[in-house]
Amino acid sequence: MSAQEKVDVVPARRDDLDAIARLESQAFDAPWKREFFESELSAKGRYATVARNADGIVVGYLFAMYFDDEMHINKIAVDGARRRQGIALALMAACFEFAVVNNIRTISLEVRLSNTIAQGFYEKLKFSSLYIRPRYYPDGESAVVMVYRPADRPVLSYEF
Repeated sequence: MSAQEKVDVVPARRDDLDAIARLESQAFDAPWKREFFESELSAKGRYATVARNADGIVVGYLFAMYFDDEMHINKIAVDGARRRQGIALALMAACFEFAVVNNIRTISLEVRLSNTIAQGFYEKLKFSSLYIRPRYYPDGESAVVMVYRPADRPVLSYEF
């Protein structure tokens, strides 16, 4: 693993949208449009954060929605040149802290069936694979639905 890059995880702002859209295009074959991220910033029940490096550059983001005691992570991405440096871990740690403070009992997400690296990352964070959602992605690939329950399995340290 590469050296850890120090980042600050902070709420996403409108002036981050170009950087978020750029990272999104790099990370996903069927990226969300910039306008969709923009609408997420002002929508009720949304959690939107970015990771900034020491130079203030957006190097990752996490967008989720929550209602009552449930949260769903819609998007998480890290600059391809900066992966495996602890940035996704920092984004998830901030998300977990938000979940605990806001009495979120379940966090869910989907991962491509072929993306075993991401599945392994989430398993290390105590997510469990719940089931396969067939033909979830635009290209027809299935998704693994993964769930984490903060109240049942608190993670006190995000180092592994």
